[in-house]
Amino acid sequence: MSRRVLLAGVQSGCGKTSVTVALLQLLKQKNISVIPFKAGPDFLDPLWHKAITGVESKNLDSYMVGEEESLRLINNVNNSEFILVEGVMGLFDGRSGVGERGSSLHLAVELNLEIWLVIDAKGMSGSIVPLLSGFVEFAKAKGGKISGVIANRVGSAHHAKLLQSALAEYELPPLIGWLEKNIQSLPERHLGLVRPQEQNIPELSKSLHIVDDTFIATKSTILSATISSNNNNQPANKKTDKLLQERLIAVAKDEACCFIYSENIRWLESEGATIKFFSPVAGEEVPFDADGVWLPGGYPELYAEQLASSKSLGSIRAFIESGGALLAECGGMMLLGESLTDHAGVEWQMAGALPIKTEMKQSLVSLGYRDEEGGARGHEFHHSMLSSTLEDGDSIEPAFSLSRGHKGVHYRGVRASYIHWYFPSSPTQIAGWFT
Repeated sequence: MSRRVLLAGVQSGCGKTSVTVALLQLLKQKNISVIPFKAGPDFLDPLWHKAITGVESKNLDSYMVGEEESLRLINNVNNSEFILVEGVMGLFDGRSGVGERGSSLHLAVELNLEIWLVIDAKGMSGSIVPLLSGFVEFAKAKGGKISGVIANRVGSAHHAKLLQSALAEYELPPLIGWLEKNIQSLPERHLGLVRPQEQNIPELSKSLHIVDDTFIATKSTILSATISSNNNNQPANKKTDKLLQERLIAVAKDEACCFIYSENIRWLESEGATIKFFSPVAGEEVPFDADGVWLPGGYPELYAEQLASSKSLGSIRAFIESGGALLAECGGMMLLGESLTDHAGVEWQMAGALPIKTEMKQSLVSLGYRDEEGGARGHEFHHSMLSSTLEDGDSIEPAFSLSRGHKGVHYRGVRASYIHWYFPSSPTQIAGWFT
């Protein structure tokens, strides 16, 4: 049986991604087969997981993905000794409440994962006791179990010993290991970590010290979850009619359009679609035989100069004017506007297919889950602002019916917004966006 662990944090910024990277590297070095997952809607952490393990890291999320689908994804793993799920934010932080849907704790409870808690221990010794005690009791009350601790930013072996002794004295979950302070930090930019393809991955495992080797084993202290189905490994969708049968979907994929949930690709293919990738940054045009186009989000602001002169934008505009069905998400929507103003204040011409302009801001503009009236779920996270270029009195037709968040732009066959959609959340509705 695989050991199934959720690596959670006390709060955002406590070092859980650094610990995750170090732990994945260590498991690989010990020839322990490991499958990574990411809690929540993040795109970037899974790229790091895959770069280290060579295995696709999928998103698990009790809100956007849903409990049943998350359970199916994790139970669909075969022949792995260790499953490591990197948490999101702090253990109890979610869509609302304390430890409710969307939180790492809720996911751990629903999937029966043991919890390892990452604590930033800089400047701390005995204070770890009341801190951990509160987390343990609150998690227990919600049905979760913290089985151990990994301390981050530990000053020395002596410091680690103090932490270990304090936890043992008060019969709290033990210190599994610790990560040294002053290690090489993982590079970040405005939307999170820099993609691993853009630099060398630091060897953080050299700074990870395991105190109790019994935790780096394969027998979990928690029983694996089961789905109330006769066959856990079968997709929830067992219908034979495929929603996108014989349709060719062109998907923009490159440095500027890189925020792609792997399950979205799998879903498109499972619904009968043929996928062709093209690169707007490289100037590749929309395939002439495309029935639909998907423009995912990413970093168009970092490649605005290349995009401004790209033949790809003209082909996208022509596809739209011909009445083609196109879904644009966040950065993909920014490509369709009249211009994009980058962080340096330089305005770059874009496709001119929609009556909007976008401008990068220095701080976060919007963040959160989004629900479409028809059932589709997604996530919004961006540092840009959108403005209309229509004459006064004219209004943009909204693309989506939302209770919260920007409703986007609907023009001909285009549905564009800041939302990154999770396609399996509402199959019939989302298939309709490509037809």
